[in-house]
Amino acid sequence: MSHLSCCSELAHTESDALSRRGFVRLAALGGAAALFASFKPFAAQAAGNTEALLLSCMDFRLLDEIVKYMDGRSLTNNYDHVVLAGASLGALYEKKPSWGQTFWDHVDVAQQLHHIKKVIVMDHRDCGAYKVFISPDHAKTPKDEFDVHATYLRKLRDEIKKRFPALEVELLLMGLDGKVETVS
Repeated sequence: MSHLSCCSELAHTESDALSRRGFVRLAALGGAAALFASFKPFAAQAAGNTEALLLSCMDFRLLDEIVKYMDGRSLTNNYDHVVLAGASLGALYEKKPSWGQTFWDHVDVAQQLHHIKKVIVMDHRDCGAYKVFISPDHAKTPKDEFDVHATYLRKLRDEIKKRFPALEVELLLMGLDGKVETVS
C-alpha cells in the first residue's frame, strides 16, 4: 500500500470526520497536496450559529493547549479560529497591514455566516513575534511581558468594539504551561 493510499484510507476510517488537529496531523504525514485535493468534508455547513471567533498566535508549542482550553470551556466545534503571528500584535502591526485586513475580513465573515457573539483574543507568553516585531528584550520581567501584551490586547479590543459594537471581546494571555490569564 502506498503512503498516499494509506493516508487516504486513514482519512476515511475516522468516520469521515476528522478533527481540526487530526486533519493537520494527517496532512503532515505526507502527500498533503493530493490529500487536500481529494478530501471531502462529511457535512460542510456555511451557515449557523457559532459562539465565538478565536484569534491566537501561530506558535506550534501551544496548539494543543489552545484546543484543550477551548474544549474545557465547552466550545468544541463552536468557534472559528484565525491564526496570526503575535495574535493581537499581528492584527495591529503597521508593517503587516494585510494581516490586520485578514483579521477584520474574518470577523466580518464569521459574523455574517456564523452569527458570532464574541471575539476571543489569546496572546501567549514567550511570543517570538513580539521579539521580532518589538524587541528581543521587550519583556525583562513577567510583569513587563504581561503589560506589553495587555497594551496590544486592549488596543485590539477597542478597535473591535469600534468596528463591531455588538460583539463581546475577551482578552487572554496563555503561559507556555497552558494556564490562561484574563486581561481586563
